[in-house]
Amino acid sequence: MWDPSRYLRYRDERARPFHDLLARLPASAPRTVVDLGCGPGNLTTTLAQRWPQARVTGLDSSPEMIDKALELGSGIEFAVGDVRDWVPDPTVDVVVSNAVLQWVPGHEELLVRWAAQLPAGAWLAVQVPGNFDAASHRALRAVAEDPRWRERLVPLLRSAPVSDPIGYAALLTGAGCAVDAWETTYVHLLPADQAADHPALTWMEGTALRPVRASLGGDTPAWADFRATLGAQLAEAYPVRDGLVYFPFRRHFFVAQTGARAVADQRPAVRENP
Repeated sequence: MWDPSRYLRYRDERARPFHDLLARLPASAPRTVVDLGCGPGNLTTTLAQRWPQARVTGLDSSPEMIDKALELGSGIEFAVGDVRDWVPDPTVDVVVSNAVLQWVPGHEELLVRWAAQLPAGAWLAVQVPGNFDAASHRALRAVAEDPRWRERLVPLLRSAPVSDPIGYAALLTGAGCAVDAWETTYVHLLPADQAADHPALTWMEGTALRPVRASLGGDTPAWADFRATLGAQLAEAYPVRDGLVYFPFRRHFFVAQTGARAVADQRPAVRENP
């Protein structure tokens, strides 16, 4: 179960990669724009603002997130659904997927399928976290190895659920797309309060700790013990400096245009005058 309030604690920091992704998306007049994994819908509304003439839809597997999105009253079509089952209709010219595909095993096959199903010239814009080797996730995996929780938690935590920008660029280029891929490391300055939980812990509660909490039970001693143990390790990994925690977070991005590479390959070569 997703908790929109926990996820939105750091809404500005979580929104920044979305806006950076859109800044590299040159679509001008799409007919239909789809936000796959739209969450609480606050970022989906920016798609409608950018392309006011387009039909904008949002899809998310969490009923709680969709309920929150519908509360916005934006007029956008929000629905509960699994991205693995989604099939684009012929009018879809832009697909955005922000911080979603890391939760979908085998999503590389989905990307190739979408590239084939979308009309030629459509755009596929994706961002996924690239921080699975960060101190936060190393601490998470280390605590999960404790005999008290190992059997339940270790199968939930994959060490490398995403590819790197080169991997995604090669994948989509092979599928006939023109690809722009890159990565960015953000340094989020998270305010720290001595009377509150460590901010790296509260950040992770919005995303990475969700399956852990679900497995251990949200109000159980097991979850409380796990949370306290992880919080202590995070406090060591991310010390407070002048009231702030400097929290680096790497992100992987790519924007792919379908059919564009095939069209370019068919253009006649330019011959120099003898």
